[in-house]
Amino acid sequence: MTDEELTQAELFDVFSNARRRRTVRYLKQHHGSCDLAPLVEQVAAWENDVDPDEVTRAQRRRVYISLYQTHLPMLEDHDIVDWDPDDHTIELLPSETLFEPYLDRNLEHQRPWHALYATLAGAGVLALGLTAFSVGPLSAVAPPLVALALSGAVLVVAAVHHATRRPDLRLPFDVTRR
Repeated sequence: MTDEELTQAELFDVFSNARRRRTVRYLKQHHGSCDLAPLVEQVAAWENDVDPDEVTRAQRRRVYISLYQTHLPMLEDHDIVDWDPDDHTIELLPSETLFEPYLDRNLEHQRPWHALYATLAGAGVLALGLTAFSVGPLSAVAPPLVALALSGAVLVVAAVHHATRRPDLRLPFDVTRR
């Protein structure tokens, strides 16, 4: 199969799995080639959010088996890598510009956005709960103000989240000016 034969649907299918995306990302970081052992170590570390030297044997084995039996053969079938199962060597083929948009970016530096959104939701529930028990003249005004403030906070976080996922995004003003 050649680069021209890979359809967008096939690329989505190939890169629908995080292990395959991580495999290609690792190869790109290591100048296009590597042995299987360090790849397995790093993919297991990424998946378990630990340093590579903290990966357990069971974690390493799970990744090894799936890469060896499923993911590397599939990447090879689509001419994305050259995989030698006897020597345990993998080489990224020169079609990387074709699949670059389908890869994860900055795997090791991902922000825990889910935790930030959950924290905002928890703060909202707590703040609205506290305003429900308030008494006096502000009790009717406080819940809508709290809801408005939390909605604004979620909007700001969502905008920052969107902007950080789009490195090509240009702002209408120059933030580097002093």
